[in-house]
Amino acid sequence: MTVVVGDFVRPLVRPFTEFFRREAAGGIMLLLSSVLALVLANLKGGVANYFPGIWEEHLQIGINNFTLNKSLLHWINDGLMAVFFLIVGLEIKREVLEGELASFQKAALPIAGALGGMVVPALLYTYFNQGQPTANGWGIPMATDIAFALAVLQLLGPRVPLALKVFLTALAIVDDLGAVLVIAGFYTQELQLSYLFMAFGAWSALWFINVLGGRSLWFYLPLGVALWYFTLQSGVHATLAGVLLAVTIPLRIGHTRPVLFHLIERRLAFLQQEAHTHETDPRTISEELEALAEAVSSPAQRLEQRLHGLVAFGIIPLFAFANTSLVIEPAVFEQLFSPLGLGILVGLVVGKPLGIGLLAWATVKLGWATLPVGVTWRHLWGAGVLAGIGFTMSIFITLLALGEGSEGEAVAKTAILLASLVAGALGFLLLQTTPMPPSPPPHVPPAT
Repeated sequence: MTVVVGDFVRPLVRPFTEFFRREAAGGIMLLLSSVLALVLANLKGGVANYFPGIWEEHLQIGINNFTLNKSLLHWINDGLMAVFFLIVGLEIKREVLEGELASFQKAALPIAGALGGMVVPALLYTYFNQGQPTANGWGIPMATDIAFALAVLQLLGPRVPLALKVFLTALAIVDDLGAVLVIAGFYTQELQLSYLFMAFGAWSALWFINVLGGRSLWFYLPLGVALWYFTLQSGVHATLAGVLLAVTIPLRIGHTRPVLFHLIERRLAFLQQEAHTHETDPRTISEELEALAEAVSSPAQRLEQRLHGLVAFGIIPLFAFANTSLVIEPAVFEQLFSPLGLGILVGLVVGKPLGIGLLAWATVKLGWATLPVGVTWRHLWGAGVLAGIGFTMSIFITLLALGEGSEGEAVAKTAILLASLVAGALGFLLLQTTPMPPSPPPHVPPAT
């Protein structure tokens, strides 16, 4: 039975490699959607006449006297991106409770690297923009786009040790947490206290359901929509509601390990008995395994699994398509050497690897962490360069820091695109020319 259980359980548990491949494929979709948006926005005539103005068209949703009237761009940036931040919150929670950030020894290196990769770019940006109207944009070069970075690692194949991919993923998750805190603390509009109190009430109700042991997502999602609306109206950016909702959704599996294996063995024994008595339809087996996966997974696991494809292949490419629909004038390229452009370019291309590398080196030298097995310092510096691919989160913070439709928006977005392209190319070349890690010696059992 042990072998059979292993054969059936393995597809039910999402390994890190599956996450990596899906994130990498999402990065490719992100790139394609951005290129398409830039091409359509800068063509003359035809469909290009509708770009980028189409995103200013309004969509109204309402029931009786309750209405929300927002532009398409606002629906994407404030509405759909809340689902992206829900996934971010679920990933942060999983890594903190059970993953690469669950212990100090495992978390020290990526946390140190992420802190350096946030502080140094922000300081470099501030150096260039001190006293300028764009000084508030110091959060723009702090972010890492994990989908793009992992897509580059995917192109390198076996030249990159798996431990480096795990490190970069953990670093980017800490980076995302930092971006969430920066958005909440520094890019919040004027607060409407009545709606803020209602948002707190909705969040308290979600916590109460968690404490009572509620495990159905139908307990959480309707209240999550209410939390999003109250947060939107409060002045705090609405996407943070996604992170707040993720914090309340249970991550722990509702069974002990012995009970879990008993459930699996009982279900598989039933399938084997059915197969012996009469021919079982493969679809029946598939449905039974899906039901088994539903029974042994947590609400957070189920929600992340269902939403990940939608976010990676739908919401994020749509966000990139809408927000990179830029008409690039020659003057924009000239302004890349302005304080705003230089702050972003130097922050992402130089500040990211410098901050990550220096703090990671200091953490190892102090004895607080060690390099992962098979990872060299050259690997780590290469990952630091790839972390300079800001893209999604950098563009998102640009909209908050500078304002949609602001004078510097096109310059900032162009600088982000150029910096991400340079960081991706340099990181690829550095890792491509890094010697492959030696294969571990074959295990030879001791003589008896």
